[in-house]
Amino acid sequence: MKKNPGRTYLMARLPIAVSMLGHGLDRIPKLQVFSDHMVSQFSKSIIPIKLVSAFSMVLPFVELALGILLILGLFTRFACVVGLIGMLALILGSCLTEQWDNVFSQMLYSLYFVMLYYYAFYNRYSFDRLLGRVQYAKTHIL
Repeated sequence: MKKNPGRTYLMARLPIAVSMLGHGLDRIPKLQVFSDHMVSQFSKSIIPIKLVSAFSMVLPFVELALGILLILGLFTRFACVVGLIGMLALILGSCLTEQWDNVFSQMLYSLYFVMLYYYAFYNRYSFDRLLGRVQYAKTHIL
C-alpha cells in the first residue's frame, strides 16, 4: 500500500477535532454548572475568581470553534496555536490547584496541537488547501 501523508494527517487531525467539538457541545448546554464547578476548584488558588469565571464561560465556545475548524481543516495552524494557548492556561490552572493528573493529559493535548501545527504542510484534505492557504507537501519528509 502506498503511503499517503495527507490521509495520515487527516486521521491525526480528526480525533482532536472531535474531542474539542465534544468538549464544547457537552459544556455549552450546562455552561453555568461548568463555570460554577471551575470557580469552586479555583476558589483557594491565587487566580482571581472573576478571571476564572470569565475563562470558564468562554472556554466551551473556544473548544467548539476549535473542533469545527479542525474538522474542516480551516485555519488549521491558527486553531492549533489557540488550542495550545488554551492548554497552557489549563496547565497553569491545574498546577496552581495541584491537579497533577490533569496536567499530564493537558500536556498530551498540547503535544498533539504542536505536532499538528508542525506537520500542517501535509494538510491535504482540508479547506485550507482548497482555499490555497497551504502548500501541500507531496513527499514524506521527516
